[in-house]
Amino acid sequence: MKAQYFSLAVKNIRKKGVRSWLTMLGIFIGIAAVVSLTSLGQGMEDAIGDEFAKMGSDVIIIMPGTGFESMGSNKLTEHDERIIKNVRGVVNTAPMISKIAKVDHGREAVYTFVSGVPVDDRYKILQDMESFDIEEGRDLQDGDKYRTIAGIRFSEGDVFEGKKLKSGDKLVIDGVDFKLVGILKRIGNDQDDSQLLIPLSAAEEIFSEPDYDTIMVRVKKGFEPSDVADDIKQKMRRDRNQKEGEEDFNVQTSEQLLESVGGVISSVQSVVVGIALISLMVGGIGIMNAMYTSVLERTQEIGVMKALGAKRDDILSMFLIEAGLMGAIGGVVGTIIGLVMSKSVEYYAVSQLNITLLKASTSPAIIFGAISFSFIVGCVSGVFPALQASKLRPVEALRYE
Repeated sequence: MKAQYFSLAVKNIRKKGVRSWLTMLGIFIGIAAVVSLTSLGQGMEDAIGDEFAKMGSDVIIIMPGTGFESMGSNKLTEHDERIIKNVRGVVNTAPMISKIAKVDHGREAVYTFVSGVPVDDRYKILQDMESFDIEEGRDLQDGDKYRTIAGIRFSEGDVFEGKKLKSGDKLVIDGVDFKLVGILKRIGNDQDDSQLLIPLSAAEEIFSEPDYDTIMVRVKKGFEPSDVADDIKQKMRRDRNQKEGEEDFNVQTSEQLLESVGGVISSVQSVVVGIALISLMVGGIGIMNAMYTSVLERTQEIGVMKALGAKRDDILSMFLIEAGLMGAIGGVVGTIIGLVMSKSVEYYAVSQLNITLLKASTSPAIIFGAISFSFIVGCVSGVFPALQASKLRPVEALRYE
């Protein structure tokens, strides 16, 4: 009997033709928006998680201020680095100075990020964390001073209007001559792929800045990074004579940083998806309106069915199946549109913007969840029209004109 109801629902939807597709339009739009946004949000979280996995869970990041927004307000010093190195469980530290500087090549000048990094054994921490791998030439070495390595966009001609730089070229950073000795592999975002790395000693000289913007810490095996981070906080507070909660510095493990970033992405995603759900509500109202119209159009048909022995549950099931089917069809079409949209955004981000973190997730959970949810929306929207149809009396239904 249920199979017959399903077959009848398909026939009724096909019979309505364009009206059925217009009814499901709200479901198309709502599901497409939800699927595309959820897919991109989940894909971005996965991509960021992969990057943090490469970084390793044994890394601690120390920044001035109380977070990213306060990085320019205070500084970390060489004295702070010595204190951190003496904390039990710390293998090594790697300070970094990052500034936006004027970079000249020939007659052209651009402003881009220039980061001073240590060129001794401490540099290994930054290599692992930031994916500083060499594509061409060589890396910075101990003893280098006026040498630099550049992000891959310098070699692709995206920084100096078509000029593709290579090892051996000359650059002038804030008025000081540097020799380009290497090109970095693609990292995945324009800022990192357009940066220059120079020795820490050179950065301290040309920026007249002896203090650090960030200190990375590698934790010894067998030590819990969160415990080591707490010890670093305690010793730095004691050295600076600060109370807990009043620190002018921020200490986070890579896992804590990942949770913070993931939390921000999830919050933004929830708000945007919540707005997209309004389209689903509109689609549900459209299905409800269509089902009420269907009840009126098929009143005599309902009367005949009841006269031949159909029960209230039969009529109720017939209309609920039709409403649910409309929701499911809208969900399938909307899901396909949403996946195409998210994959298109991913393709554009990678091919045109060189952003590898903006990816689309096509997990079965997203697809199944979207179609199931749209089916439920359809069923819920059809409840009241189905109840109205099931309550019709055979005599009154047969007399209906």
